[in-house]
Amino acid sequence: MRIPRPFAQDHRRRRGAPAPPPAALLGLALALTACGATDSASEPAETGSDGAFPVTVDDALGEVTIEAEPERIVSLSPTATEMLFAIGAGEQVEAADEYSNFPEDAPTTDLSGFTPNVEAIVEYDPDLVLLARSSEDTAPQLEDVGVPVLVMDDAATLDDAYAQMRLLGEATGHAEAADAEAERVEAEFDAVVESVREDVGEVDLTFYQELDDSLYSATSGTFVGQIYQAFGLENIADAADGADSGYPQLSPEYVVDENPDLIFLSYGDEETVSSVGERPAFDTVTAVEEDAVYLLDADIASRWGPRVVDFAELVGDAVRETAGG
Repeated sequence: MRIPRPFAQDHRRRRGAPAPPPAALLGLALALTACGATDSASEPAETGSDGAFPVTVDDALGEVTIEAEPERIVSLSPTATEMLFAIGAGEQVEAADEYSNFPEDAPTTDLSGFTPNVEAIVEYDPDLVLLARSSEDTAPQLEDVGVPVLVMDDAATLDDAYAQMRLLGEATGHAEAADAEAERVEAEFDAVVESVREDVGEVDLTFYQELDDSLYSATSGTFVGQIYQAFGLENIADAADGADSGYPQLSPEYVVDENPDLIFLSYGDEETVSSVGERPAFDTVTAVEEDAVYLLDADIASRWGPRVVDFAELVGDAVRETAGG
């Protein structure tokens, strides 16, 4: 096993942030099952460092000081991988986890981001490792062998997503490119929403997003829910039992009673879409009657990286078709 090159001990973090609640279903169910994407984000930013090191950034657990520009990054978060390539740090990514399937140039491996193996990670001789918050227990083990680690929270808002792009820019020497990418994504997202509002005006539509075939959904308090909220859609999951978790499991009876105008499926295929109307009583649901059941790309609908614009476009097209029909 190769031992990573030594680092100064300044990278050790100051801990103190409270531990998060158990990982939400969206991260587990969608990220684990996410299939390859067909949509693409903008062209990657120009490569080339614009950062001065050492730099100190704040991750999910506290302060982290990175002594030198990372040259061998291991990303164990598909969202972080997408962000790194979008801000021009793709050439610095030595390895990415098994679900980092976008962009095509991502060096996908069999490394797990959910159950990280320290020995397997250090085989890649990393000088920076990116972990999801659900895997934060691995951070001290990597730090003990001299590897700086950034622990990334799940974004709760669009502003969180933009902030993470900028954080990764500072940590990798691409602060200016990351700032430009965050501004691009924010501007394009806002433009999509504004365009839809100009076309159809204020909408009075309810919706339901189904995360898997056991009818888990996401409320407006989640990152996913806020995408829909930007278009003025009313989320039927917000009033469901268990809504406080952010990811309640709905019953078929509840969905039928709430009678959503739109249904979004973030799993399955066109056959899955067709089968929704075959469920008991679902043929009475407005979304089914009006052919307003939409299939989302599972990756795009579960990550808060640069392709959030693609997510907005998918939702916007559905709103246009339904409200303008």
